[in-house]
Amino acid sequence: MSLRSCKIFVTGASSGIGAHLARALARRGAAVAAGARRAEALADLAAVEPRITPVKLDVTDPGSVRSGVAAAAEALGGLDGLVNNAGIAWGGRALDMAEDDWARVIDTNLSGVFRVAQAAARVMAEDGGGSIVNTASVLGFGTGTGVAAYAASKAAVVHLTRNLALEWARHGVRVNALAPGYIPTEINRGFLEGEAGQAMLKDIPMRRFGRPEDLEAPLELLLGPGGAYITGVTLPVDGGHLCRPL
Repeated sequence: MSLRSCKIFVTGASSGIGAHLARALARRGAAVAAGARRAEALADLAAVEPRITPVKLDVTDPGSVRSGVAAAAEALGGLDGLVNNAGIAWGGRALDMAEDDWARVIDTNLSGVFRVAQAAARVMAEDGGGSIVNTASVLGFGTGTGVAAYAASKAAVVHLTRNLALEWARHGVRVNALAPGYIPTEINRGFLEGEAGQAMLKDIPMRRFGRPEDLEAPLELLLGPGGAYITGVTLPVDGGHLCRPL
């Protein structure tokens, strides 16, 4: 099950869950390249954890994706794994959503996931294979008010994961996804700790929100040798949120 000596690229790693997972993988002995747009935040991350190499990356820019994945592979000496985590959200009524906001969410959360997966898979296929783990969401399986674009993008990531798994298995590249439930981060903590967020706890059978560390072991399974015969799967990590009664 060990990730020791694995070479893993983590996107969306400048803050929140991405930064947490990059640190967690490094603590497990992996060599990690951390990709994001905010170079200063990446430098701070690397200063704390010497096994992390910062890589400037904008998943909405195809040229940046190609150069960023190439830089990560060069710095690490190849790629064994990809944590395809970069994403954004937009909150508001669908009736009020501007075309540009819709396009920005879909371009980042869906097209960006494909761009990075494709570039990383090309490297992995040449080196004998690897493992890609996309970040989906429980909203890829359900609905919520004010999250139409986000939910649509994450549902597409679930299906994209299955299709890429089918195509790339012959190259030794496994493709899976994690679907986190609600996990407080600096972006959503105020909402989740407020009255509306606390009311949402009634819909979670385990009666708590997730923690970033809840994703560590599932990620290690899907990235590492313990998941060698697992591909095309989206694993919910949600405290039972998706199995609540109607």
